[in-house]
Amino acid sequence: MTLPTAPPKPLVLVVDDYEDAREMYAEYLEYSGFRVAEAKNGQEALDKAFELLPDVILMDLSLPIIDGWEATRRLKQDTRTQTIPVVALTGHAMTGQSDEARGAGCDAFVTKPCLPDALVDEVRRVLATRARVQVG
Repeated sequence: MTLPTAPPKPLVLVVDDYEDAREMYAEYLEYSGFRVAEAKNGQEALDKAFELLPDVILMDLSLPIIDGWEATRRLKQDTRTQTIPVVALTGHAMTGQSDEARGAGCDAFVTKPCLPDALVDEVRRVLATRARVQVG
């Protein structure tokens, strides 16, 4: 007799060029029941997204090599990654920045600094929305 296996924990790709922020969010997400992968620039984010096909991507917008806006555009244009929710995670809090992020393809917008609880709540919200879309 085999026991039923639990579904895998959702995989979150945390993209941020600041190591301290990336590690803090990664540790809290793992503590909250997620698997986590990390990337420190836009090119690395694209490479890991195509390789790992995460369930959600937390994307800093100001990144070296390829910025978060362009990385998000490329993810949304690729059939392998276009349905993965992308949450913009940025210090760009000015009016219009969230509209620009949504124009690039981001599904949600969180302004840094944010409490880790708020970020986890947003990850759970976009994952629930994605699940409803896939079922419906």
